[in-house]
Amino acid sequence: MRCITWQDGTHRVLSRVCARSDSSSGTLVSYTAETRRRRTFAIISHPDAGKTTLTEKLLLFSGAIQIAGSVKARKASRHATSDWMEIEKQRGISVASSVMQMLYRDHVINLLDTPGHKDFSEDTYRVLTAVDSALMVIDAANGVEAQTRRLIEVCRQRDTPVITFVNKMDREVRDPLDILDEVERELGMPCVPMTWPVGQGKSFGGIINLRTHNMTVFESGSDRRPQDFDTVPLSDQGALLQRFGHEFETALGSMELATGASPTWDHGAFLAGKQTPVFFGSGVNNFGVMEVLDALVDLAPSPQSRTSSCVVNRQPVVREVQPDDEAFSGVVFKVQANMDPSHRDRIAFVRMASGKYTPGMKLKVMRTGKELRPTSVVTFMSQRREAVEEAYAGDIVGFTTHGGVQLGDTITDGTINLQYTGLPFFAPELFMTVVLRNPLRTKQLQQGLAQLGEEGAIQVFRPEMGGNMLLGAVGQLQFEVVQHRLKGEYDADIRLESSQYTGARWITADTQAELTTFMNAYPARMARDAADTLAYLCTSPYDVRLAQERFPKIHFHPLREHAGLALQSAN
Repeated sequence: MRCITWQDGTHRVLSRVCARSDSSSGTLVSYTAETRRRRTFAIISHPDAGKTTLTEKLLLFSGAIQIAGSVKARKASRHATSDWMEIEKQRGISVASSVMQMLYRDHVINLLDTPGHKDFSEDTYRVLTAVDSALMVIDAANGVEAQTRRLIEVCRQRDTPVITFVNKMDREVRDPLDILDEVERELGMPCVPMTWPVGQGKSFGGIINLRTHNMTVFESGSDRRPQDFDTVPLSDQGALLQRFGHEFETALGSMELATGASPTWDHGAFLAGKQTPVFFGSGVNNFGVMEVLDALVDLAPSPQSRTSSCVVNRQPVVREVQPDDEAFSGVVFKVQANMDPSHRDRIAFVRMASGKYTPGMKLKVMRTGKELRPTSVVTFMSQRREAVEEAYAGDIVGFTTHGGVQLGDTITDGTINLQYTGLPFFAPELFMTVVLRNPLRTKQLQQGLAQLGEEGAIQVFRPEMGGNMLLGAVGQLQFEVVQHRLKGEYDADIRLESSQYTGARWITADTQAELTTFMNAYPARMARDAADTLAYLCTSPYDVRLAQERFPKIHFHPLREHAGLALQSAN
């Protein structure tokens, strides 16, 4: 093994550039070539912008699926390939993130389709910690909407590169110049057009590709493939003018204005999250999708280094883990129960951060120090799963388990000691009390709440003094989904009643004695979540302020991760 170690100012920053020695041949085998083939990205948008439809078409054009479903209405008889949950099929919305892998142009592309609805933003935020880039879908008629702003802010906090796709150009939409101006103004991100629309709605003629200097001619139809669209060189303007007339002239003029006002394409600025390439098209008609797929390969980054931490002599040590490091490591960013109703299994979705996975290798959960023995390890194509023969940094692999793994857990091969950080658990803003309609189903209710709480579908709080369980959510729709899933997946029929609580804070203390004193002072406010982390329940923001004044050595955390790091340091 060859390793380079260095230090950085305030923190000890350790990183290794490693190659594995093949003992049989004596040669060094590097993982760099494999990690550079990987692209891992999430699709984000406001609801109904066409995100799930675009997901289908990317899978279709990569050859991963042969027929794409469509989400046309809440009562649609067919449902999107990436929507597997029964409630998603009924409502025609995505309420859980999905993971899919495809092969395109000799690149392994890991695609994560996220919920668009704001009530499921926690799931989306966690997914965004597992990707290296994002594909933002904008409805050309509505422009930048509320949920888009929130998601882009998360991307900006992490400097995540963003590719923009302006969808539904075959409808009556806003002027493309206005859309670019709004993206730059609202999201604070300069736009660089990569394609440009000719006309819109009924007069939509196609897109001009600024990378290839060709115009691809639009034809409606959800069964068309890239080779079915006519392509005309931009140099043949006479033919294009004769065919599209005023619409083509107008497009050329607006395109010149856009390119003149836009900054020069800077790949480094894009990788730093400071610039976004913009593509136009119609996902439902398979149009403009191939250009996006090519951009993901040509422009999006391969797996990057990830920050981890560990505590040495009660001091935090920061380690930058490189994707081609030899040791296997990854982080659990999602846990999903009952993806296969026949087996009632639970899948821990792990984003690999370094090394190589091979079947049968020993794995360790760093939080508990216990060995992880999954019954199977798979990759995903929506409902279809395939056994993993090998996986590298950037890949998303699923460990089928029977418990012992939580959101945010770091999984390694046991040769390194580290903990990945950055997985958000926000303090809930809405609370409901769980009342079981049939007391004989108590065991099923407890199992369902434990599993749904561990997977992050909702936050479950168990009062220290006993009594009914509490559900905490960011949005009202989370309660409806959990109620639906408890009945359908666990045969636990519940009703939800209003609660006096309006917030929660995870708590830590400098000493156990101080924590015990605080708990004795507020016994009715103490509860533990699905990860057994202690929380203080409050009825107003003033509760926290008063408790803080009375007990200054108690620390109140709005993010569970911060409480976890504080406990690591204390121990």
